[in-house]
Amino acid sequence: MRKLDAGSPAASLTLDFARRAKSRLRATLDDGRGVSVILPRGSWLRPGDLLGDDDGLVVEVCAAAEEVSIASTADPLLLARAAYHLGNRHVALQVRAGELLYLHDHVLDDMVRQLGLSVISAETPFEPEPGAYGDHAHSHGGHHGHHH
Repeated sequence: MRKLDAGSPAASLTLDFARRAKSRLRATLDDGRGVSVILPRGSWLRPGDLLGDDDGLVVEVCAAAEEVSIASTADPLLLARAAYHLGNRHVALQVRAGELLYLHDHVLDDMVRQLGLSVISAETPFEPEPGAYGDHAHSHGGHHGHHH
């Protein structure tokens, strides 16, 4: 399957962020059919993207719920500091008003709490920022688990 610009979806594909950040993957549609997804290197799937195959099947990409940490504060300076420190650790971040979301990690939770933010865990779809240079995964391959 490859990305399409338009179409009427007849099926859906629900994936977590780690799988949506891959440019090549085998997956199972929500109805049980198997598919192969081939994207240009460095690109990733976002919720609402459409995929198609040579037979005319159109599939809509959906984000799976996954365990995330939600760091929040009403102080924009604290939010910016937390975003800086998480970014310095190459953490994929979803930014919302007064909140930063990242894949759950108790070490990162402790760091963010020490910066003065509140942190809770939740099961929700995760859609991090694509980065300043376009809609592609981080040059090291998206989210990765090392911490400096």
